[in-house]
Amino acid sequence: MTAMDEEIREHALKNAVSHGGVAEQKAVISKLLGQNPGLREKAKEVIPHVMRIISEVNSLGAEEQRRLVEEIDPNFFLVEKKEKRRLPPLPGAEMGKVITRLPPEPNGYPHIGHGLSFYFNYYYAREYDGEVILRFDDTNPKAEKAEYYDAIKKDLKWLGLSWEREHNMSDDMEAYYDYAERLIMMGKAYMCGCDPEKVSKLRFNKCTCNCQQKSVDENIEQWLGMSGMEEGSMALRLRGDVTSQNTAMRDPTLFRVIRHPHPVQGDKYTVWPVYDFACSIEDSILGVTHVLRSNEFALRIELQDYIRGLLELRSPITMQYSRFTIRGSPTSKRLIRPLIEEKVVEGWDDPRLVTLRGLKRRGIIPETVHELAKEMGLSTAEPEIDWSLVESINRKLIDPISKRFFFVECPTEVDVEGMKEREISIRMHPEKDLGRRDMKVGERMFIPASDAGSIAAGEVLRLKDLCNIYIDNAGNGTIKAHVHTDEVDMRSIKKVQWVSIDPVEVNIISPSPLYIGKEVNPDSLTVLSGLGEPSIRALDVGEIVQFERFGFVRIDSKSEGLVTVVLSHK
Repeated sequence: MTAMDEEIREHALKNAVSHGGVAEQKAVISKLLGQNPGLREKAKEVIPHVMRIISEVNSLGAEEQRRLVEEIDPNFFLVEKKEKRRLPPLPGAEMGKVITRLPPEPNGYPHIGHGLSFYFNYYYAREYDGEVILRFDDTNPKAEKAEYYDAIKKDLKWLGLSWEREHNMSDDMEAYYDYAERLIMMGKAYMCGCDPEKVSKLRFNKCTCNCQQKSVDENIEQWLGMSGMEEGSMALRLRGDVTSQNTAMRDPTLFRVIRHPHPVQGDKYTVWPVYDFACSIEDSILGVTHVLRSNEFALRIELQDYIRGLLELRSPITMQYSRFTIRGSPTSKRLIRPLIEEKVVEGWDDPRLVTLRGLKRRGIIPETVHELAKEMGLSTAEPEIDWSLVESINRKLIDPISKRFFFVECPTEVDVEGMKEREISIRMHPEKDLGRRDMKVGERMFIPASDAGSIAAGEVLRLKDLCNIYIDNAGNGTIKAHVHTDEVDMRSIKKVQWVSIDPVEVNIISPSPLYIGKEVNPDSLTVLSGLGEPSIRALDVGEIVQFERFGFVRIDSKSEGLVTVVLSHK
């Protein structure tokens, strides 16, 4: 390997361990050329070398990548502290005067995309010593359910977000009616009795509806009688611009009849505003100064600003960013709900889902969502986040605070002659002072089947943090060994996990991507079994720990003789 190849390999390895095990080509090339300006002229020759080495590095496991980095640069992980990530300044912001809103619709449980959006709005309000409003967008009674109001608040609190005011949009129905009447009196809104199919065709063809020709008096009369009309028989529409390239401006519906009980308002109202109208009013009357939302609402900004302009209401500053998706995981309530109904997943907290509840159950901590938001920023590209990035951030945050325990998957018994029954004390963390735990050991030991299947008589193994053993017999499914006290080269012998006296049965729920392409992954959830050290019994449900040489897990449930955990990630 040439000196240049070694340098590329070092950059690739360091980049990989900092980005969930996958080195990024652009970053590695930038680092290489930045440190070697003379190579810029030879970039076309250098890039194939970089791509080849990155491919080799990315094919390695995360532990192997980390081990190689430690060999190359032992201090790398000690100085791996980056400058605290910050989002860009907020345009037009004045200290102490910024007001943002968290606008969930109570029609399901929030997912990671909502979490990122919520965090952006929360972050800027706190950054500018401002105010956060929790505002439930609940003006569609057919979609809203009472259970979601409290559930959303619970999820937001888990995410570490707080707010100064709480408000339901449905509480402002009388104000919406007043503003609607103003538009009618101005000749800017009209009642339309055309069926939805005809309205869609007119809007598509940029044609004016004949209902526009109604007089103000006729529109007011029909508006006042609208609450007694049948659902779907009449709508109030905005007199917009049917020739606009922006389809949202082509005489959109403002109010429609919905005869369905509302979880907060009951049967009090039957005439309900659409989201664009209600949001236009609310952002102004609540004093919201800045709106941060995904660009799926891009076409609506012009419409909402137009409505506010007609009513002489102030418009907030709007910042847009791309909608966030996670590769292999649905991030839409519209897609998640049928998966639950068809029992493809267990519920909103299924660890394969990226709902906030699913993330919590999987052992992803709230700070990971915060850091992911800062990592992604207010990008207007269309990023598909790889789960490895979430894992990488979470791993860095929980590694220093997670206690370590021994776990043996698919245990194989090893009888170790000369292993005196005794109690040993082991640190909970190799570097941090997280306490110690005691374990009893004896002649009957258990090691993972994956290790047992590759050992042979005459081999010396290291039982981690305990002693060396010499394999006397490894045939016929029975392993006999004895304690080995002779001096050996520790670098050359295999280290294995083990448990001994009074182990606890452990089931591990192991989630994988729910989708492969567009198809449901039939192996997206597997259950592994094994034995854990006795102290695992004392862990609390919800606690996140590391099973050494296996991965980080969250305690999911406990019953007599069995502990079930969810694998967060390796």
